[in-house]
Amino acid sequence: MNKKLVWSKESLTRLQEIEDFIAEDNPKAALEFINKIISRAETITLHPKKGRVVPEIAVENIRELLYKNYRIVYLIKEKAIVILTVFEGHKLLNEEDLSEI
Repeated sequence: MNKKLVWSKESLTRLQEIEDFIAEDNPKAALEFINKIISRAETITLHPKKGRVVPEIAVENIRELLYKNYRIVYLIKEKAIVILTVFEGHKLLNEEDLSEI
């Protein structure tokens, strides 16, 4: 059974920031990149445990998928998957980004 995919306010804000940053050099590439992140995130509706457990917090139902150099962090709930945040892979997950929990 597919779970519903929900984007948190935090994750949508981060996507907009990423798009704005890339768009400074190439608006078309920015839109394509954001669409690829969204498509990647949508793959977890069929297989929620596809992503790895986020190493810095080690909570079974908080996982992440990687896309290029970005981390897509999500929470598996009973009937939905909540995208908590999206950020550059070299950074550690910030606890403030988990306000949806």
